[in-house]
Amino acid sequence: MTYTTHEQLEQALLVCTACPLRQDAVGPTSYNGSPLSPLAIVGEGPGGVEDEYGVPLVGPSGQLLDKALASVGITRDRIYTTNVIKCRPKNNRTPTVEEGQFCAEAWLDQELAFVHPKVIIALGSVALKYLLSPNARITKDRGKWFTTKYDIPALATYHPAYLLRLTGKDLIKAKWEVFYDLKAVVEKCQELAPEYNLKSPEPPDLLALYSERREQRKKER
Repeated sequence: MTYTTHEQLEQALLVCTACPLRQDAVGPTSYNGSPLSPLAIVGEGPGGVEDEYGVPLVGPSGQLLDKALASVGITRDRIYTTNVIKCRPKNNRTPTVEEGQFCAEAWLDQELAFVHPKVIIALGSVALKYLLSPNARITKDRGKWFTTKYDIPALATYHPAYLLRLTGKDLIKAKWEVFYDLKAVVEKCQELAPEYNLKSPEPPDLLALYSERREQRKKER
């Protein structure tokens, strides 16, 4: 189905029951940040905290992401954040390529058509596989620019959930790789949208911002 506004699309998304993932989730998750931003982050899928709040990347992974973004001068209210998969897979398992394709074709494609960012960050393997190719590998394709089917330049980097599993030298190496990936993204945004400020004076408290949605979702369980 085709929707005429971004708001209409979001309202339809939040009541979606089109696939089995919905059965084990509190409900579909939407987006956070600004649809007017030239930069969009496309993540994998919601975890437990995201399922509670109804928005992507606000739990431990999201908090680590915020720190990484802050290191290159980005705050989450000034960019657009969404996911390939809108409902939390049972036990937080990694979504399959087929699940990603089904959900993204139903929602993400139209979502990004409304937002139409100038630059996309593919955050993690699920996003990379959908935006580039099912055969893409985050270990091989991280840090490389590619053009999505939306004709928008994109760069893949590690999902913060992956960083949370690392320790020692592996963690230090991966953090620096993410830093340089994000720095390259900022430079691309400055090139394509030089007038846009990616950073607010005060970073938003996303958990506080979406607390009402969390309470509403609790009532609807």
